[in-house]
Amino acid sequence: MTPLPYGRQLIEDDDIAAVTAAMRSDFLAHGPRVAAFEQAFAKAVGAQEAVACSSASTALLLALQGLDVGPGDLCVVPAVTFLSTATAPLLRGAEVAFADVDPDTGLMTPDTLAETLAAIAGRPVKAVLPVHLGGRIADVAGVGRVARAAGAVVVEDAAHAVGGIGPVGAPVGACPASDAACFSFHPVKTLAAGEGGMIALNDPARAARLRRLRNHGVTHDPALMTGAESLEDGGARKPWVYEQLELGFNYRMDEMSAALGLSQLGKLDRFVARRAALARHYDQALQPLAPLVRPVARGAGRPTLHLYQVLIDFEAAGVRREGVMRRMAAAGIAVQVHYIPLYRHPSFIARYGEQRLPGAEAFYARVLALPLFPAMADGDVGRVVDALGQALGLEP
Repeated sequence: MTPLPYGRQLIEDDDIAAVTAAMRSDFLAHGPRVAAFEQAFAKAVGAQEAVACSSASTALLLALQGLDVGPGDLCVVPAVTFLSTATAPLLRGAEVAFADVDPDTGLMTPDTLAETLAAIAGRPVKAVLPVHLGGRIADVAGVGRVARAAGAVVVEDAAHAVGGIGPVGAPVGACPASDAACFSFHPVKTLAAGEGGMIALNDPARAARLRRLRNHGVTHDPALMTGAESLEDGGARKPWVYEQLELGFNYRMDEMSAALGLSQLGKLDRFVARRAALARHYDQALQPLAPLVRPVARGAGRPTLHLYQVLIDFEAAGVRREGVMRRMAAAGIAVQVHYIPLYRHPSFIARYGEQRLPGAEAFYARVLALPLFPAMADGDVGRVVDALGQALGLEP
């Protein structure tokens, strides 16, 4: 049977045509499609501004720089997330503290953030980065209240969550309780752009700064220039002149990625609906495997699931997770674990020492991500669940 990956892009003829048109245009970079994608994305998520960049990792890095996170600062990140959530602060020269997560959702909560702040009492926190893990929507309003009380800014890691609707009815990215939200267009995400990221925010001046920072911190605007030799006598910029206002780097999105992202954005509602339908099929098909297997709780709002994650009592089943994964792979079905708690990685052990957080450990010990992508057929869900039951040693 056709192998099933845990995630895969859905690229259609109009997507290919959009990229082909970009490749045949006058601009492969620095062209109009990036700006068009930014404008359309901001409208889709209800933000005033959106700033495109080369990946969600660079989106996090840029967002933190735009909020002046730097050397000597401390940022709080959930223990269960991809590396970028923590490495972005480190690359800004800051340090991180790991907040525990809810053992049944994998999400940072106001309580786990408050526990972390109490544990590091006396150390001011510059930024808090809640993560919408698997597309499940973190309580950003609650986390934000705790963070603001500590004097911290809030940056949502929304790499998994494009298309989600929060509990108050605002799309993820509208940022009613945060300073910015960062998205991913990696091929396995809900929208694919090859690679690419986006920062949604509601501060036009900060957005303009982020656009400079993604282009080496450079400006061509004579109103911002300070060099005595940069302007002509009448105040116009000399034709060849540009100025670097502050240290930035090349974090730009190219025109082909923007063309693909813009084309895919037009299908967001369809992709969201298909993922929701597949999730409902999973919910029903998995019922016979309960209580050994149960879907991860989805929390408030209307999440758009990037991952369909389940919690499995491997000990009660008398099996090891690696054995289940190998048996699933032998059946042509890829499953994955999202994620190893950050503090278990050698780089963080070397930096902060050995740690264990109970919620993160409980979630990590049981979690498994099953295939979920719009091109799946309804029957693929049954195939996955049947294979999972057999891999766990249950009756087919």
